[in-house]
Amino acid sequence: MAVIGDSWSASSSPRRRTCVVIGGRGFVGRWLVLRLLELGEWVVRVADSDDSLRLDPSAEPDAALSRAISSGMASYHHLDVRDRSSVLRVIKGSQAVFYTDVTDLFGQDFYNSYMIMVQGVKNVINACRECKVKRLIYNGSADVVFNGSRDIIGGSESLPYPWKYADMLSDLRAQAEALVLFANDIDGLLTCALRPSNIFGPGDTLLVPAMVKLAQSGWMKFIIGGGENMCDFTYIENVAHAHIRAEEALCSRIVSVAGKAFFITNNEPVKFWDFISLLLEGLGYQRPFIKLPVRMVYYFFLLIEGIFESLGITKNSYMLSACHYVQIASRNRTFDCSAAQKQLEYSPIISLEGGIARTIASFSHYSRDSSYEGQGEFPEQSKANWMLGGGKVADILLWRDEKETFAYFLVLVVLFYWFFISGRSFISSTACLLLMMTVALFGYGYLTSSLFNSNIKTAPFPCFMQKSIVEESLGRIISLWNRGVHIMRSLAQGEDWNIFFETAVAMYFLKLIVSYYLTFAVGAALVCSFTCFFIYEQYESEIDTLERVLISGMKTLKGCLVSFLPLSMTPHSRKQDL
Repeated sequence: MAVIGDSWSASSSPRRRTCVVIGGRGFVGRWLVLRLLELGEWVVRVADSDDSLRLDPSAEPDAALSRAISSGMASYHHLDVRDRSSVLRVIKGSQAVFYTDVTDLFGQDFYNSYMIMVQGVKNVINACRECKVKRLIYNGSADVVFNGSRDIIGGSESLPYPWKYADMLSDLRAQAEALVLFANDIDGLLTCALRPSNIFGPGDTLLVPAMVKLAQSGWMKFIIGGGENMCDFTYIENVAHAHIRAEEALCSRIVSVAGKAFFITNNEPVKFWDFISLLLEGLGYQRPFIKLPVRMVYYFFLLIEGIFESLGITKNSYMLSACHYVQIASRNRTFDCSAAQKQLEYSPIISLEGGIARTIASFSHYSRDSSYEGQGEFPEQSKANWMLGGGKVADILLWRDEKETFAYFLVLVVLFYWFFISGRSFISSTACLLLMMTVALFGYGYLTSSLFNSNIKTAPFPCFMQKSIVEESLGRIISLWNRGVHIMRSLAQGEDWNIFFETAVAMYFLKLIVSYYLTFAVGAALVCSFTCFFIYEQYESEIDTLERVLISGMKTLKGCLVSFLPLSMTPHSRKQDL
């Protein structure tokens, strides 16, 4: 067991008591340690799963801890809560134990999570009883009364535990909390549990980083539901303050506190999406504005889950986290913390507005820089205009002049009717059209030259499309031709199953279109040409984001399909063989 800065002699002072903060290097633990050190009444033993203590001098909690270790007011202990003997060594001689999350459980399987959260709590309780510790305060979560299927409005501590939880961590937290409360008043140990709701603040490793990551990927432009659902959030310093109040209440042996759980919030319910918007805008990101129906999002994740199950892939922590986020983001979740105000004499010391401002300032390194857009290839024109060549074609399809665009559209509709709907064969339709064009052009040329003594002027090619775009398009056509030859060669030699699947699917859909849906496909292409580019120009960033998400999902699905092929048939195995 690693011990840094241990100074047991400091605890001999009659005016100072010794406490243990389990999970003292976690988000809640760091601020709780800072609060305890600021009181000057405690010798704090910081216990965590990290092998060694790594301090960031720029962070306020770490700077205070460094000074406290130097003065003997604090010490650091490596602790594995699954090891009962090490728990005993850390807790022995202390008067109070604060239990917070000891490690980041994201990505852990059920067994490890259970051993850390539930078995770990059992070991701590037994150690407290054996070492005659007087008080145990457990930091839980408001999620223990939330099952994801119903709203909670002004929920009180009388709410029961759900029969079934939507995510594993909430289930395990509920089990751990129940163990702590059940252990109250056994062998002189007094216990209580706190249930903070949606903790945020400087040093946050979950809420704010997750939001920033989603904003950078484009997901945070979407509002799940109507955006009117209310939520309670709790600033981190208020959580630490609540722990101090709980310990003082237990120290006073208040009967109404021991063995009870208390909701802890900022007592300022706010719309969930308004809170998210304030944080994102403060960091320079766009606030969410596209509303998605909850059922659509739910069925989307249900579809992904079904695909995973059909492929024999179990649900991972990322899928569970996404489902839990959807539930929190679309449901009302407000809690009544009047019991904590009355019994613990708790009241927030930092307002919600002040907490948001401090959080934004602490995450300035996450702010959106000027280069984030990642789409800087088209600074002077829209991407749709660039793809269409920036000439006459772009002006027509992007409806720069409504009358002109409508005229071209009307002509193309007539041609579509002439070739595909009139009932004539394609050859006869072409012949009739060429004959009509020849007569019209001959007559126009003869009349203008004889009557007005003028020649027909030809429009310069750049009027329709920029020369650079034409050259680039020709280069792409040549590149596509070479790639096609390479694909045909790979298919003939059977080298790459990825190419085989892509080609087979493409050829199948091409066969369907040519055989049965050619007329429909041409008509749809005509309509889409005059609508899709215009829409894309208006919602360019949103569509690009959706495209990235779909491509990422398709790549993941393709990877799963390829993984089921025999090892000798995969491209990777062939390269290894070579």
